[in-house]
This record gives sequence, C-alpha cells and structure tokens, in this order.
Amino acid sequence: MKTLLSKIQIKINERVYLKDPESSELGRKIVRQSIMLIDKIGLEHFTFKKLAKEIGSTEASVYRYFENKHKLLIYLVSWYWNWMEYQLVFQTSNLESSKKVLEIAISTLAKPIEIDNEYENIDATALHRIVVSESAKAYLTKEVDSDNKEGYFASYKRLTHRVAEMILKLSPSYKFPNALVSIIMESSHQQSYFAKHFPTLTEVKGDDNEESLIEFLTDIIFNTLKVERKK
Repeated sequence: MKTLLSKIQIKINERVYLKDPESSELGRKIVRQSIMLIDKIGLEHFTFKKLAKEIGSTEASVYRYFENKHKLLIYLVSWYWNWMEYQLVFQTSNLESSKKVLEIAISTLAKPIEIDNEYENIDATALHRIVVSESAKAYLTKEVDSDNKEGYFASYKRLTHRVAEMILKLSPSYKFPNALVSIIMESSHQQSYFAKHFPTLTEVKGDDNEESLIEFLTDIIFNTLKVERKK
C-alpha cells in the first residue's frame, strides 16, 4: 500500500495558497518547518517571522506562499485529510463486508497517518499532533462561512461523506450518518487531547492511546447503529 500511496499527488485547493509550496524547495521547506514549529510552540505563538528564522529566509518570502498563518493551517490540515482519505480507500478496497469496512474506517480515523519517504517534507507524527490540537481552529472563526464557500474544507467534508456512505451500506435506514461521522472525527481528536492534558475527563489513556480510542469510537458507532460488533 505504501508503494501505491507514494505515487499519489496530494491536491490542495489553490485558493488556500498564493504559490504552490510543492513547486519549489523553499516552499517544501516552509511546509516542513512550519509543521515542526507549530508542533513545538503552538499556533498562537507561531509567526511567519519565527518561521523565516527557522528556514534561514525572509518573512517576505513566506508571504509569497501563504497570505497568513490561518491559510497555512488550512493547507496543513487539508493535506492531512486528503492523505487519510487515500489511506482509507486503499485499506477498504475489495472488501465485501460492510461491517469490516466500517471497522477499518474507524481504526483509520483514530490512528496517526503513515507517510512514505516520498513525502519527506511532511512529519506525519508532528502533523497528527497538530491536527489533534489545532485543526478545529481552521474553521472556528468568524470567516468560516466565506472560507467554506471558497471550498477550503472540501477535503474534510469529502472524508466525512465517504465514511457516512459506509454507515449507510451497513445500516441504510439510519437518519444521521454525517452527524455521526462528524462526532466520531472530532471525538478522535478531543479524546486524544484529553488523554494527554485532561486525563480525568476520559477513559482513553496514555500517549499510546490508539487501542482504547478505537474501542471507544467503535462502541459509539455500532451501539448507535444497533449492530453487533465482531468478537
């Protein structure tokens, strides 16, 4: 699967950036170092001035690629959702069992993405931490409606709809597939965040919380759909 995924070119909405960062070494360095810096200091303290210092360039050079750090964040999380969708497609292709497909989808949403060396400018582990702690800030803004009209969140919505279709194949009469998937996707981040920072608010425990998180999310979906889980 990694060999196949490495041949995929991730496409991000062109309105998010001023110049495609994949078009130059500087652009790729901006993406690579921004992931590392946001992961280290958080979005609130992240600035293009600090990023420019990290990459040994000028603040103006960063602004040639992205209008502001909000657009950069949208670029990063969009990349993440696109890659996750590709993973999901490959992992569920040629499977006949709707239950198995949905179980794999839940597992995929709960786990950090795996990225081949083909995309060496993307630190998958750091990007996952950014998605857990910062991704909601991409749309929790006053400009969300205009951003949505520009298609900035298309990758996030497309992944949601894809998993919602999996739910409907298993339970065609269920009335709220997109709502259920959006709860699962946000819960996968929130519970991971709580496990690290507010452990008394969740039974999902520890830094390596994939197993308990997958179990929790699976319980939500299968109990809601009233479908017996595979033992």
